[in-house]
Amino acid sequence: MAEEDGTLEDLEAVEAGGKKKSMGMIIGIIVGLLVLGGGGYYAYITFLQEKPAEEVPVEVEKGAAEEIGEDVNLGVMFPLAPFILNLAGSEGKRFLKVTISLELSTPEVHAELKENIQKVTDSILVLLSSKSFEDVYSVQGKFKLKDEVTTRVNRFLVVGHVKDAYFSEFIIQ
Repeated sequence: MAEEDGTLEDLEAVEAGGKKKSMGMIIGIIVGLLVLGGGGYYAYITFLQEKPAEEVPVEVEKGAAEEIGEDVNLGVMFPLAPFILNLAGSEGKRFLKVTISLELSTPEVHAELKENIQKVTDSILVLLSSKSFEDVYSVQGKFKLKDEVTTRVNRFLVVGHVKDAYFSEFIIQ
């Protein structure tokens, strides 16, 4: 019986030590996974994520800054909201997404465009939706479209005019 008691106590001690080892091993694995996850996140943020574009301040002459007032940051560009529409003759299978910025002759034109933005947007939508895939797919077609947009917008302006239209996004699908 003494031998059985001794071996039973030894067996319980071994089991307790084994439980401690397995618990320590589990904690070690969890800590290791957290360290690897943190390192992976740091690497993603540091090396793989695209950095935001930095804004470069535009220098304005003192006289021009006083005339413009608070609208100094507007410059002579007027961005329009993106246009998404079906192309003509595609039976709804092809669409065009285009984002246009207008180059203004003077900063005063900005206020006039804001007043007529619904008319300008409607006119451009009608123009774009009348175009077929063949009209806008080529480079020459895009240049012609820029000229047509400029002409249409200038119809609504009295104070100044739009010098040119620029496509910042042009997607045909």
